[in-house]
Amino acid sequence: MKTAVTGDALRIRAFNTRVNGEIAVDDAVLHDAARAAAYDVIVDLNADERSVPPAYFSAPDHALLILGAVKRSLTQLIHDAGIKVKCHVVGMNALPLFIENQRWEISFGRNADKEPFKKWAQEMKTDFLEVRDRVGMITPRVVCMIINEACYTLQEGTATKEDIDKGMKLGTNYPYGPFEWCDRIGIKEVYETLEAIWNDTHDPRYKICPLLKTKYLKGESFYQSSAG
Repeated sequence: MKTAVTGDALRIRAFNTRVNGEIAVDDAVLHDAARAAAYDVIVDLNADERSVPPAYFSAPDHALLILGAVKRSLTQLIHDAGIKVKCHVVGMNALPLFIENQRWEISFGRNADKEPFKKWAQEMKTDFLEVRDRVGMITPRVVCMIINEACYTLQEGTATKEDIDKGMKLGTNYPYGPFEWCDRIGIKEVYETLEAIWNDTHDPRYKICPLLKTKYLKGESFYQSSAG
């Protein structure tokens, strides 16, 4: 299948390390419908951040769109396109770091979209886990909630960020502590994901800690003076 990928450089690098197939980096699919129609598969790793519906939503019936769908659900992305989308569309957890996972989190809006994606995934030699089409999916919800709770603990002065990270890794066998995780994912991504989940659910678990918000507004990470 002729596949194009678009997104920021960090995500594209991670994506290319996870797939075993020929992929073209082509940002033209965002604004050129004819260009988009030349591909069988289009992967937009930043789809849930785009305010203007990209041109690829008018792709032909046989095409497959794989869209980053964490900050907005797949259903919302299709709705926001403002046109009748005829091609196959699936959602993906495309946040930085999570792209590198052995199994991708994938959401389906329709049963008819599953088989085309399975064929592409088999061709690319990559595995996936089907999850519900909800803002935040599964892993981002859990990890971002842990980071947020850790921020409350740090804000209250209960422990240092180093001790919190060490305690979480030793106590739960997580690969990273909450603040290490936040820096690796990116504070912008963590904040915006929590904000999206909070707006969708109003669950107090996702109410953003003031410390995390301050770090986000200043563009700071936890172990560096600037997120850069």
